[in-house]
Amino acid sequence: MERAAVLIKRLPKFIGVNLLGTVVDTAVLWVFSHYVFKGYIGEYIISPIISFECAVLSNYIFSYFGVWKDRSQRHNAKAFARKYVMYNLSSSAVFLLKMGLLLLLELAFGWDVVICNLVALSISGLINFALGEWVIFREERA
Repeated sequence: MERAAVLIKRLPKFIGVNLLGTVVDTAVLWVFSHYVFKGYIGEYIISPIISFECAVLSNYIFSYFGVWKDRSQRHNAKAFARKYVMYNLSSSAVFLLKMGLLLLLELAFGWDVVICNLVALSISGLINFALGEWVIFREERA
């Protein structure tokens, strides 16, 4: 029961962090897809990759020092960097899923890239929470 209470308490923090990441992702995507790149590859491939990396960095910093701060016991550069590599790899795997969903939604419904991205982010966010909780920031046994 205590474990469930911890998850229930952690989830709103995660959602808040990811809402901020979504704002970062969406703003960067909008700027790059509307002002920097033209054409399908630029708008639907390159722009989402750039916006994703910006959001990953934002989400990681707030997750490390906020959501899972109780599990980031060794606050040093080496531990921070090691966990960031793991976080980025897991986020990248989920990103591939998100990109598949984004492209599928665009193909199926013809929605704007920003709308496709928001829907895909909602689905992939649940997967990222599970990875953060049980893989990246799992409890370290003493």
